[in-house]
Amino acid sequence: MQYNYQTRGVCARMISFEIEDDKVRNVYFNGGCNGNTQGVSLLVEGMPVDEVIRRLKGVNCRGRGTSCPDQLAKALTAAKEQAAARA
Repeated sequence: MQYNYQTRGVCARMISFEIEDDKVRNVYFNGGCNGNTQGVSLLVEGMPVDEVIRRLKGVNCRGRGTSCPDQLAKALTAAKEQAAARA
């Protein structure tokens, strides 16, 4: 299923991704540091959702209290909650 997440407190404006068989797929950051967001997207491709959340939750960028990786963890958490509410 395709998800779009409006970010808060980071340079990237939105994160799009899919979850398929509890695996993260096709992560795309709209905005942000291009090289870093591409790297994060490639590194998490095919990784279990909970593992991505565990690894990226709480990553801080320049004292902002969040980061693009942390926002991805928040987006995945929200997607899991949304899927649970539908079930």
